[in-house]
Formats: sequence, C-alpha cells, structure tokens
Amino acid sequence: MPPRTRGGYTSSAPRRRPTGSERRRRVQLREVEPAADRDPVEHPQHDRDETEEVFEGAPGGPIDRCILRSFDKHIAAKIWLGEDRAPLKLVNHGAKLQLWELGMERSHIYETVHRSGLASLTSCSHRVTSRPILSAFCERWQPETTTFHMPFGEMTITLDDVASILHIPVTGSMISFPQPLRVDDANALLVELLGTTDVEASRETEQCRSPSVRLLWLRDHFSTITDASSDDDIMFATRAFLLHLVGCTLFADKSATSVAVVYLELFRDLSMVGSYAWGAACLAYLYRQLTTATRFEVRQLGGYLTLLQAWIYEHFPEMFSSPDMSYTESHPRALRWRPHVIPDSLQSVRERLDRLQISEVCWEPYVDHRAEHPLPDIAWYSGCLKCGQVVEPYHPERVLRQFGYIQTIPPRPFTPPRPDRSILLEQYWERWTDHVLTDQSRGRRCHYSGSGESVPEYMAWYDRISHRIVQPPQLRSGFTTDARSSLPSHAASTSDTRAARALTLLRLVISGGREQSVDVFWGALNKAHGILAGSDKTSASHSTPSPAPASHSTPSPATLPFFSPATFVYPPAASDDPPPLIVPPPPASVAPPAASSPPPPLIVPPPPASVAPPAPALDSTASTTVYVRAKRKKKT
Repeated sequence: MPPRTRGGYTSSAPRRRPTGSERRRRVQLREVEPAADRDPVEHPQHDRDETEEVFEGAPGGPIDRCILRSFDKHIAAKIWLGEDRAPLKLVNHGAKLQLWELGMERSHIYETVHRSGLASLTSCSHRVTSRPILSAFCERWQPETTTFHMPFGEMTITLDDVASILHIPVTGSMISFPQPLRVDDANALLVELLGTTDVEASRETEQCRSPSVRLLWLRDHFSTITDASSDDDIMFATRAFLLHLVGCTLFADKSATSVAVVYLELFRDLSMVGSYAWGAACLAYLYRQLTTATRFEVRQLGGYLTLLQAWIYEHFPEMFSSPDMSYTESHPRALRWRPHVIPDSLQSVRERLDRLQISEVCWEPYVDHRAEHPLPDIAWYSGCLKCGQVVEPYHPERVLRQFGYIQTIPPRPFTPPRPDRSILLEQYWERWTDHVLTDQSRGRRCHYSGSGESVPEYMAWYDRISHRIVQPPQLRSGFTTDARSSLPSHAASTSDTRAARALTLLRLVISGGREQSVDVFWGALNKAHGILAGSDKTSASHSTPSPAPASHSTPSPATLPFFSPATFVYPPAASDDPPPLIVPPPPASVAPPAASSPPPPLIVPPPPASVAPPAPALDSTASTTVYVRAKRKKKT
C-alpha cells in the first residue's frame, strides 16, 4: 500500500526527511502575529540565508545587519528589488485650525491656551505640505536608530529642533496614560469634562467606531461659546479647544478627521496643562508615525508634519525652502518659511537626496535664533521619549554634527522598554539631568562652524551598516542603458551649476532682511554677475575666502557649498571649474579687453583685437554703393 502523507493523500514515491530550509519555512508560516501593543522597534533576529537573499544585487544595502535588523521589511529594500509605491497621503490640518479662531470675544479661552504653552500652534502650522519631499525623507527613516540615513551619515529631529521650530515646552511631566481607553470610558470622560449627555457621547463614539470624536463635532458644539457664556461652558469650551488643537497638530492620526478622547484627560486640570513636556511627546509620536510609514504596505503618514517639513527647510535650505522676508527671530522658526508644492516627482526628489553632499547641509541653522531661544540642555538627553502608549528611543550621540561636534562612531541603539513599564520610564525622565551626554561623550567641536566633520573611520563604518542610496542605479532617470555605469552620479550641466550658485548667493542675501548695508547687496550682485558671466574666479579673488571645512571626503566641483547667512562671502571657485557652455573663453594669445571696455555679449563674443581690428566708418559713397549692389542683386 502506498504511504499516506500528512494531508491524507497517498503517494507512490518514498517519503523523505525535510531539509533544514524546509523546516525553517514551516516555522515561519506557523509564527503567530505579534500583539497589538508590542513595540515595533523590537524586531527579531533574521536568518543569515534570508539576509543574503534579500540584499543580493543591492550595493547600497547594509552589509552588517547588527543595526538595521528589520531592513528586509523596509520600503527602501522593496525599492531596490524593483517595487515602488506612490507618494504618501499626508494628514495635515493646517486649514482646519483657521475654522476655530480665538478673537476678542473669547479672551478667557485664549488666556488659558497661552498659559498652557501651546498658543504658538495656532499660528505656525503649514497649510501646504509637499508629498514628494516628505515621502522621500520617510524612505530614509530607520526605526532602530530613529534617524534619517543620508548618504553622508545620520540626521534626526532633536528636542532642540522642536523647541526652536514650534516654541512649545520640551521639559516637564511625561505624558502617560495607565492603559488604553475603552469606548465606555471615553463616553464617561466626554460627559464629565465636556458636559455632553450620554446620548450625544455614545452617538459620537459609535460614528467614529473608536474612543474618538470628530474634529468637526468639537467645532460645531463649542466654537460658538464666548466670554458672555457661563463659567462651566467656558471651561468646557476651553478643554474642547485644546483637544481640537492637539488633534490637529501634535497628535494628528491617520483617521484625518478625529482625535482620541484619551488626550482629554490631560486637560482635566487646566492649571496643570503647561506642566507637560509637549515637545517630547510630539517628537515620540512623530517618530512612531515615521516608523509605521517605512512599511511597504502603508500609504499614509500622520503626526505633526509641520515639524517635519520645517525641519527639512532648516537643514536643507538650498534644495527645497522658500524663506519669508518678514520673519523675525522672536517667532517660531516654522513661520520663517513659505511652504509650497514643488513640481518634482518622488523619484526626482529621491535622486536629489542620493546625490546630496555634506556641504549642502545646514548643520546649525539656529545660530541667529539662540539670542531668543538658547540650546536647551535636555537636547543632550539620551533615553526614551513617551507619549501615552508610544515609547521611542532618542539618540543625540548619533547626530553630534547637528550640535556642532565631530561625529564619532556611536554605540548600538538600545531597544526601548514596553509601554506598560510607565513608572520606570517616568522616573528615568524625571531625572533626565543624570542621563545627558557628558563632555567626554560629546567629543571635540568642529574646527569650523557648520562643517559637518566626522572622524576618519566613521564613513567606512557607516557604509557597512547603512543603506545610503535609495534609488537603484538601473532605475535612475536621465540615463541610458549604456551610460549608467560610466556617468557620475553628480553629473550636471555647467550652466545649471552656475545658475544654482548665483541663486544660492542671492537667496541668502535676501533672507538677511532689509537691515543690511548697501555694500552687502552690491557685493552680492557683483559676485552673482561674475558667476553667471563665467568670471567668478576673478571676482572671488578680491574677497576674503572663508576657510574650507575639514572633511573626510573631497566634494565634487559641481557641488554647491554651504553659505553662512551671517557673512555673505562667496568661497572661491575650484581650480578645475569647467568653462561656460555658451561663451567660450578667448584664445590665450589674445590680450584681454581693457577694464574700461563694456562687457562682451553672452551669445556672440566680439572678435579679438589682434585678429580683426574694428572696421573704419563708411562714408556716404560707400553706403550708396552697398545699397545699389544690394538692389541690383535683388533684381537679378
């Protein structure tokens, strides 16, 4: 009788023992999905065979998997394998904040909001967010390190960025909840703290199908309350406004229409609202949203995207930003920029980030802002950030260059504890002064401000553990099949390079405001004219060059250097700067024109003086002769 298999079928072939790979495959199929409250940062170890299979043919992938353990599930790994996704759908409520404004008739509510430290959120939210830019940066986010892995190293949003961009408190009590809120508890909380009836609360949570309320429902029920209303109504309206404010900004979820009722517990005692570390909670929530969006199947990004977009504008001003001329340093840095939708595609932004150089990054963007808001000491805190059930690690030692220090090889990132151990996390946070980086851990400061230096062995280590390039070389735009391996990644036309360098100089001068002297404007225009005319080497030699930053790599001549807005001194061009494309330089044997002569035209250069002297003026007879010959030629 033929042997019977495990499924009940018979087979004439003799039964054989399963191989080791088949046994591992069976174990993977039987694995139970992790619990909902499990921290996604804790990722299991992967087999060596799986790692080699996923990263075969991906030269930009990590060689050493000791850091990026879950990279096989990352969107960047899928892109290397030829799978791509559309730009993420962004959750932005900047326009909804304008639908509930606090005027003179609601002064009592505004005073409470001002004391809470959240008043700046009512005016600094961007109404426009760029899907290609934020999606491209999301592809570079790594959950294990909570940093963006750029081609030259790691960068991240720090507590200093939150304090400078939003002007909200980053120190205070940790925002923590004992357990997730159920629907029945949410209904009771709405009745107690907002004064609604049981029927209204139940109807609203049923419509949301979760312990949440719609932002529209909050506006419809409480936006009409003024100072003439009763004290209880004003208190209820104040709590509703704060819940609406954090739901539109700090804790915007992917529902895009509602806010969790659990945050209402933070506004029970209105006098204690200003004692919370809102900035730390906002950063932890944004970290988690970026982590979730790195999965290939996710199509939406939540969190306070104004913070993310303003951070990109601050650190990459030459690529995406458009400054506001009327900005003053007393306001949040989010108001410094004018958000706009760029016409570039996601792939175009992705390739621009792949070609990014250290010199194009503004490592210390808040130098002029320090007089109003100094660097907070808690920015050096190394530990965990918490927002309710969300716990994320915070590693300033991985981004020392953003603080003006030389980047060293950081230690391995730690795995945060589970959210149910809130007591230990709160005790750790309360003693944050004991967990800041010491002077020895910070190391040495950079030789030049904003140079972005690192130790010599950093890039070799980073290239081994990171995924530096996102777009596969065989899928880059603008390349043919034969030229992909021969053309450099930084190939750019000389005319585009000169135009970009001139615009960079003029943009920095304009962003300096009207308080600058006329000499500054004249000098910038003169240098910009020299760049466009192809004589920037001569004009640059008359100015005092800024010291070249020390770096482990030599930047390409086509790379745009970083300009400090405080000096406006354009660095000299490289000695191998290619000639302009439109106007060829005169021969070496020809003497250059005199200084008093007018500048040569851009399209057709005048003939050299030694080759063809200027023709003498024609008399009337010669003019008549030319005219008659032309007329006779026309008749024939």
